[in-house]
Amino acid sequence: MATAKTATAAPAKKRTPNAAFMKALTPSPALAAVVGATPLPRTEIISKLWVYIKAHNLQDAANKRMINADAKLKEVFGKPQVSMFEMAGLIGKHVK
Repeated sequence: MATAKTATAAPAKKRTPNAAFMKALTPSPALAAVVGATPLPRTEIISKLWVYIKAHNLQDAANKRMINADAKLKEVFGKPQVSMFEMAGLIGKHVK
């Protein structure tokens, strides 16, 4: 027999952003060629990378989780194709 949840559940607390994600980081020259040279939070850098990837049609047609690097992204990633899950880890070397 299934039991119903009570309607007096605590209201959801609003999440506060993690300060580490909001800290402005300076991109390396290779990454700056894609996202710009101004210091940005890590979340903005990832967002700008996705804008670049979509604008240049760099997602693999057969597997959308894979990104095919062009000349600029190959300098950042260090290889011709990366998965979208490893992309965030690879840009860690390119920010200060």
